[in-house]
Amino acid sequence: MIRSDINFTYSGVSDRSPVQKPHQTADCSHIKADVGSAEEEAAQQESVMEPREDREGRSFVEVINEKYSPENFPYRRGPGMGVVVVPTAGLQGSPMKDRLNLPSVLVLNCCGISKAGDQAEIAAFCAHVMELDLSHNNLQDWQEISKIASSIPNLEFLNLSSNPLAGTILEPQCAEAFSRVRRLVLNNTQISWDTVMLLTQNIPKLEELFLCLNEYSSVSASSVACPTLRLLHITDNSLHNWAEVGKFGSMFPSLDTLIMANNNLASIQDNKDILARLFPNLRRINLNNSGLNRWEDIEKLNFFPKLDEVRLQGIPLLQAYTKAERRNLMIAQLPSVSNLNGSVVTDSEREDAERFFIRHYLDCPEKELPFIYHSLVTKYGKLEPLAEIDLRPRCRAQVEVHCEEKVEQLCIRLDQTVAELKKQLTTVVQLSTNSMRLYYIDKDSAFGPEELKYNNRALHSYSIQDGDEILVVPKTK
Repeated sequence: MIRSDINFTYSGVSDRSPVQKPHQTADCSHIKADVGSAEEEAAQQESVMEPREDREGRSFVEVINEKYSPENFPYRRGPGMGVVVVPTAGLQGSPMKDRLNLPSVLVLNCCGISKAGDQAEIAAFCAHVMELDLSHNNLQDWQEISKIASSIPNLEFLNLSSNPLAGTILEPQCAEAFSRVRRLVLNNTQISWDTVMLLTQNIPKLEELFLCLNEYSSVSASSVACPTLRLLHITDNSLHNWAEVGKFGSMFPSLDTLIMANNNLASIQDNKDILARLFPNLRRINLNNSGLNRWEDIEKLNFFPKLDEVRLQGIPLLQAYTKAERRNLMIAQLPSVSNLNGSVVTDSEREDAERFFIRHYLDCPEKELPFIYHSLVTKYGKLEPLAEIDLRPRCRAQVEVHCEEKVEQLCIRLDQTVAELKKQLTTVVQLSTNSMRLYYIDKDSAFGPEELKYNNRALHSYSIQDGDEILVVPKTK
C-alpha cells in the first residue's frame, strides 16, 4: 500500500510523491510506495499502456479497462498484487466480471482522465480498492471526482495532485462522497481554502492532509474543527504571517505534525500561553527555509508542550555560523527536542552543546543573554574559555647550521626530506650532497647528535624545534 509514514529526512519529490511540481523541492517523503504495490503498478502501467495522441476526455472506467485488461496487463493467480482472474460467480453487474479484478492500490496518474464514466462499472471493479492515485490528470469537475469516490466504498487514500481544480466549486452533497477518506493529497491543485474547509467538515476520520504548492498566503478559520487530523503538509506556499499558522491550531486540535517548509515565515508571534493552547499535541514541526532571524523565535518553540522533533535548516538566523556551531546553539536552545534536523540528539551531544553555548556567550552583555543561559550556568557553572591548542605539525624551524668553523642561521622547511635538506645546504656549506653527512642536535636533550642518515625521511619526524642545530660533517675520502 501507499504509506504515510512521517519521515523528516526527505528533501526531494518523485512522480509518486504527493508534491509534484518540476524543479522544486518539498519535504514529502512520508508517502512511500511498498515494493510490489504502487511502484510496481506505475512501472507496469508505463510498459503496457500504449501512448495515445489524444487523452482528453478519457473516463476513469475507460482507463482501468485498458490498463488492467489481460491483453495489456500481466496477471497471475494467487495472492499478491497484480490482476487476478475471478470466476463467473464473482463480481456481478459487469461485462468484464469474468476477465479481471483490480488490485487494491490503483496508480492511474498521467492518463488524461477527465470524467468518471459508468458508476456501476466502477462499483463492480473497485469495491475492494483502498488507495487511488489520480494525480496529473485533467479532472476539473468535483461532481465527476465525487462519482469516482462514492463508488469506491473502502477508499482511504486519494491523491488528486496536479489536477486543474482552481476556481472549481464543490457542492456540499458532493463533498459527502469523500467521507471515508483518511489521507487526502491536494498538492498543486490551486484548490480554494473554502473548498478545503468543506472537505474537512465532511470527512469525519481525516488523518493526513497535503496542501503543498497551492499559493496560499492566508487562510480563514473554520467554525467546525477537524478533530482527527494528525498531519498537515503545507509546504511551498506563501504563509509569511504567524497569525495564519495559528489558525491551524483551532481548526486541527489534534495536530501532531506540521510541515510548512519553504513558506518564508517571518517570525513566531504568539506568547507561551497562546502557543500551548493552540498546539497542545504538536510533536513535530518543519520550518526549513523560513524567514526566522531572531533567537527569540527559536526560544518560543519550547512553548509547544509536546514538541520533540524540529527541522530548522536554511533560515537567515543561522547563516553566519558554521555547521557545528548551528547545531550546538540549536540543541542548547531546545532542551526538550530529541531529534534536530533528522538526527537524534544524544545525551553526550547535548552536554557538549550546552557547554559550548555557555562559552559562546561568555563576553555577551547581561541584557543580551538568551533566556536559557542562566539555567545552563546553574547546571554547569560559569565555564572558562577552552585553550586554543594547535595540533598541526610545525611547518618551519629556525636552526643553526654548523660546518667546521662556519655557523649559519637558517630557516628550514620541516615537510621536506633529509635529501632535500642536503640539497638546500649545498650553497651554505659549499659541499655536494654526496660529500656531506648531517647530524641533528636537540638543544634540550642530554643525548648526543643523531645522524640524519635516511634520505627519504621527513624532517618533522625528528621533532626539530627553533634553536636546534644541524651539524654538517664533510665525508673523508
